[in-house]
Amino acid sequence: MTGGANGWDPEVQELARRRTLAREMGGPEGIARQHANGKLTVRERIDLLADEGSFREFMGLVGHARYEGLELTGFTPRAAVEGFCRIDGRKVVVTGGDFTVRGGAGGSSGGGLGMEMAANRRALEWRVPYLRLLDAAGGSVRSFEEMGRTYLPDGNSFTAPDVQLLRTVPVVSAVLGSVAGLPAVNACMAHFNVMVKGTSQVFPGGPPVVKAAFGYDITKEELGGWEVHTKLSGVIDNLAESEEEAFAMARRFLSYLPSNVWETAPRILGEDPPGRADESLLAMIPRNRRRAYDGHKIVNAVVDAGSFFEIAPDYGRSRITGLARLNGYPVGVLANNILFGGSTGIAEGEKVIRLIQLCDTFHLPIISFADEPGFTVGLEAEKRGIERAGARLVIAVCQSQMPWATVVVGQLYGVAGQCHHRPSGMFRRYAWPSANWGSMHIQGGASAAYRREIESAPDPEAKRAEIEARLQAIASPFRTAEATGQDIIDPRETRALLCEFVEDAQSILRTQLGQTATPYTP
Repeated sequence: MTGGANGWDPEVQELARRRTLAREMGGPEGIARQHANGKLTVRERIDLLADEGSFREFMGLVGHARYEGLELTGFTPRAAVEGFCRIDGRKVVVTGGDFTVRGGAGGSSGGGLGMEMAANRRALEWRVPYLRLLDAAGGSVRSFEEMGRTYLPDGNSFTAPDVQLLRTVPVVSAVLGSVAGLPAVNACMAHFNVMVKGTSQVFPGGPPVVKAAFGYDITKEELGGWEVHTKLSGVIDNLAESEEEAFAMARRFLSYLPSNVWETAPRILGEDPPGRADESLLAMIPRNRRRAYDGHKIVNAVVDAGSFFEIAPDYGRSRITGLARLNGYPVGVLANNILFGGSTGIAEGEKVIRLIQLCDTFHLPIISFADEPGFTVGLEAEKRGIERAGARLVIAVCQSQMPWATVVVGQLYGVAGQCHHRPSGMFRRYAWPSANWGSMHIQGGASAAYRREIESAPDPEAKRAEIEARLQAIASPFRTAEATGQDIIDPRETRALLCEFVEDAQSILRTQLGQTATPYTP
């Protein structure tokens, strides 16, 4: 095909034809099957996610071509669509698995000398956020036949940039179908991930693989559905009712973060005045310590109205983690949730570590609302290694460097209580009059510390009660303030003080821009 009187029209027409063939994806039957399964196609997903008209595809002509002589007679695109787009005006790289082509499985199309830069490398080099739309089965034995051989697993040669991305730009994974193998791992190699209820599952190997290995039948939903991964395993952060909601969550998560670690997070001013004093905070902590309350109410009463975005709400429910704004500035938020016991177990510790690392990586201040009864105790906690989990949390706190403010609203006990404090960097702590603290609880602690005195008393129960009353009399936070200078505040002052803290933190954050010394470990 050569240029003629009309220039390169024939070649341009051929380009248009090939683009059309690529947009047909797996063909009408594959697209119909995708829709019948309650899922959008990859191109429909990108249209929903990206700002209108902003998608710029790359590597769009890669695929399996069929020729008769020099004439193209058929074309099957690769099982992925990738490119740059804009989300709320900001450039990102998006990569989406195309389940209509070979179930999204990887194949032998492309590769070798002259191969263009992969999507993850582009996000790394451009320093822009990276979004994965996962709907892919991973590797397939069908590729062995196509290649005429098997191969040694060496995927880390092209997965290494995904690890580098975690220290460089925000990474989001949306699980939109059944994902297995490497796509299942990629679901976790992110700062935030979300799955769609009923139509998405995650596992290293699906039901046929489980059947071959263990001999029992199981459905995809039972094996790796939302109830497994958002409640029990913690593999997935958030659950969406639809793909549209999943994309909304992804967009919202990104709105709190900078494009890369060398930039500051975007400030979005609202109409909530920094000096607002919420009267409900006065009665938020019950005088009866046995009464539970919802920690979300404290968070929402203090941060900018409507700004709290919770991460992993159904996993480790004794701890609340998420992102919010104070006077327009993005912050990370930690809180104990007494509604579910409040203590820090292994799941809760994992949640907290991930948020600390997220905020440290992208230079967001952390705000902690502490009502910490301590680490979870008991035989089950011991079987799961609560001490090692506690050590990891202590290490994560001490290694962090972003500005941190803790408001002690209730109890603060033991090593778990210690994890609401950092001995270095810009750290500030306030306490409400409702606060109480110590190395351990007076109830129970008195029985251990005064065991001989109690056991030798004529009435051991009365002696125990007497000792506990004596200790409670000196447990007032004002006694601590007299000796240590701890600032006790009116709960209604909390928002104004934290807004001031976050404003002051901006000059510190600007000196911390760039990659942190500690890696991000999802």
